[in-house]
Amino acid sequence: MARNSEKAMTALARWRQLQLKEQGKLRIDRRPHLASEELNVKRAEKWRYQVVREIAKKVAQIQNAGLGEYKIRDLNDEINKLLREKSHWEDRVKELGGTDFKKTAPKMLDNEGKEVPGN
Repeated sequence: MARNSEKAMTALARWRQLQLKEQGKLRIDRRPHLASEELNVKRAEKWRYQVVREIAKKVAQIQNAGLGEYKIRDLNDEINKLLREKSHWEDRVKELGGTDFKKTAPKMLDNEGKEVPGN
């Protein structure tokens, strides 16, 4: 349920944004739709961290006991989508020569000390 930022902005804010854009002072930095479009390892790590923060926010929201079943399902779907996107960014960072986040991530173990499948 992403809101269009232009709709939520006041007329004054839209005018100011247009003014800054014309002066060349406005730099809208948006995450690329595909991780493969990013060519810089630092920026790819930045986008990965951004996705991680979004996941954390949604996990905090889903823990609210007052949410209805449909809202919980929607949040769960969004979290799963963000987890897939995080994986794409981790793969891209590794391709660009950055940190291998999957290798350094903590492993989930069962009662016998074996790694849980799908982790």
